[in-house]
Amino acid sequence: MGRKRTIDRGKVLDAAEAVVSKVGAAALTIDAVAKAAGITKGGVQYCFGTKGALIDAMLDRWGQDYDTEVVKLTEDTLISPIEAHLEATRRADESSNAKAASLMASLIQTPEHLGSTREWYKTRMADFDLTTEAGRRAKIAFIATEGVFMLRFFGFMEISEHDWNAIFDDIESFVLTKKEG
Repeated sequence: MGRKRTIDRGKVLDAAEAVVSKVGAAALTIDAVAKAAGITKGGVQYCFGTKGALIDAMLDRWGQDYDTEVVKLTEDTLISPIEAHLEATRRADESSNAKAASLMASLIQTPEHLGSTREWYKTRMADFDLTTEAGRRAKIAFIATEGVFMLRFFGFMEISEHDWNAIFDDIESFVLTKKEG
């Protein structure tokens, strides 16, 4: 009697990310992920059930990675959560940001998958104390960070690495003004 073969869910997610990275979110199918992972379509479906559940798992993974990075930055450097968000977005490698943007772009075409993204933004926006100038500045910095991310990685605007860092320096200066004033 043979041993039951198990499928590593993390490796299937890696394969899905590779598909998105190489050919874009529009090419994300159960079949494409199965081929990239070297397993059957049934194996992918065993892990995730549907393409929607796979997309949700990818978004959850990226969200967890982001949250881990922000917590690490706030603990290691004692900076505020908005400053950690700025730094995490600035530092993320281009490949990761491009994958995230590609998947987000596909969400626009499939509104049923927007729920987790909307919840993520809702949670982030609830963190700002809008009764204070510092909280309002943090909200504007968050929106600016998300805007520049989308402009660059949705391909709406070419932003060089130098300009990317200069923009983040400006956003950071805007946030830090609250501390100085």
